[in-house]
Amino acid sequence: MMDDDTRYEAVRSRDGRFDGIFFLAVVTTGIYCRPSCPAVTPRRHHVRYFATAAAAQGAGFRACRRCRPDAVPGSAEWNVRADVVARAVRLIADGVIDREGVTGLAARLGYSTRQVQRQLTAELGAGPLALARAQRAHTARVLLQTTRLPVTEIAFAAGFASVRQFNDTIRAVYAATPSELRNAAPAARDHGAATTHAAGIPLRLAHRGPYHSASVFDLLQRQAVPAVEEVTGRPGRRIYRRTLRLPHGTGIAAVHERPHAPRTGRGTRTGGWLEARLHLTDPRDLTTAVQRLRRLFDLDADPYAVDERLGADPRLAPLVAARPGLRSPGAVDPDEAAIRALVGPAEAGALVRRHGKVLDAPDGTLTHLFPEPAVLAEAGAEGTLGALAAALADGTVRLDPGADRDAAHRALRALDGLDAATVAEIRVRALGDPDVAPPGTPAPDSWRPWRSYALDHLRVAGELEL
Repeated sequence: MMDDDTRYEAVRSRDGRFDGIFFLAVVTTGIYCRPSCPAVTPRRHHVRYFATAAAAQGAGFRACRRCRPDAVPGSAEWNVRADVVARAVRLIADGVIDREGVTGLAARLGYSTRQVQRQLTAELGAGPLALARAQRAHTARVLLQTTRLPVTEIAFAAGFASVRQFNDTIRAVYAATPSELRNAAPAARDHGAATTHAAGIPLRLAHRGPYHSASVFDLLQRQAVPAVEEVTGRPGRRIYRRTLRLPHGTGIAAVHERPHAPRTGRGTRTGGWLEARLHLTDPRDLTTAVQRLRRLFDLDADPYAVDERLGADPRLAPLVAARPGLRSPGAVDPDEAAIRALVGPAEAGALVRRHGKVLDAPDGTLTHLFPEPAVLAEAGAEGTLGALAAALADGTVRLDPGADRDAAHRALRALDGLDAATVAEIRVRALGDPDVAPPGTPAPDSWRPWRSYALDHLRVAGELEL
C-alpha cells in the first residue's frame, strides 16, 4: 500500500518503478502522466493520484504527450491476485468487453453486472466500460501512428461502436483529432508515412525494470514446436516468431530479444521494451494479440518486488544477482499451453502435423495453428490427452485470463492421469500464477508470493531439472 507522501516522492525522483502502478494528474494543466514523466515536477497541492489511466480520463484529464502514460506496463498486482477484480482486469485487457460486452464479462466472472461495476469502481476508480474505453483509445493511437489504415477502419478495429464515439474519445484523451495524432507520429514526421498493413504493425512492448531476455528466449527456443514457432538468430539478437489464433482471425508475431542493459553512472535502468511486429488478418485483434504476447513474455511483472524478496534468501541471492529481472513466461494460448505441458514438445509437433489448421498465408516455416482442444477431442484423442482436450472443449476446465485458478486446479486434478507436476506447470504457464511450487520441490513460504520465479531461478541455474 502506498500513501500520497510515497507517491509524491516517486514523482519527484521520476521513479520508473512505479510506472503503471499509479498515475498522477495535474489540476492546473488538466494532464495526467506516469510517475517518471520528464516534465517539471508539479507542486504537491496541484497533484491528484489515480489507480488507472481510465480513472484519470474519467476525471477529465488528458494524456501527457511527453511521457505517453497509456503505454506503460500493466500493474503486476493483477497477475498476483486471484480475486474478482484481478480476474476482471485480465479479461478486459484481453478484449472481452469489446467482444461480449459487460454482460459477457460478468457472466465469465460469475457475478452480476452491478457487482462487477461496483467492485471495479471502488478499487480502480473506473468501471468496466471506462477501462475498456481507455484501452480502445490506446489501440487507436497505435494504429493511427504505425499503419496507413483509414481512420474509419481504425475506429472499428479499436473497438469503438461509431466513428463519432471514436473521434470524441480521441479528442478527450489526447486533446487532438485522429489526423493530428497521426501526423504527430515520428514515422509521419521522419518518413512521410506509417507502415503499410502488409508490413505489419511495429510495436514496443514496454516492461518495468531489468528484463533477463536470454532465459526467456532460451526456454522458447528449447520448447519451440515446428510449424507453429521458431527462434532464429544468435544469442542476444534472436527473433521469436509464432502463429496466433485470435478472436477475429489469425496472426503472426515476431518479438526481438533485447540484451539486458548494464548499470549506468546514474543507477539502474527503470524499464525498457521488446521490439515486436504483428501481422494480423483482422486489425480488431490488435489489443488481444498484444496482451497475449505480454503474458507470454511476462512483461507486466514487477522485478523489483520479485528480486527484493528472493534476493533476501541465502540460497537464491547469488542467482538473483546473476540474473536480475528473470521472468516467468506465460502463454499466448492457455489451452495450447496445457496440452503441451502434458505431451511435451515432440508429441506437440506431431499433433500439429496431424490436426493443426494450415494458415491461409503461410510465412516461411510458420505454416500451422496449434490444434484446438475440440479438434483433438473430435479426432478421438485417447487417454489423458483425450480427457484434457474434452474438458477444455466443453468448459469443464477453464484456463482463460478470468479463470478462477483454484477452481481450474481442482478440475485438472480430477482428470485421470494428470499428475501434480503437470498441473503445476499448467498453473504457471497457462494461468500465469506467480506463486506455484510443485509437490516435492524446495519452496519455503519465505519465497511467497514469487515461488514460480524462485523455481525458475533454480532451473536456469541448473539446480532443478528442467
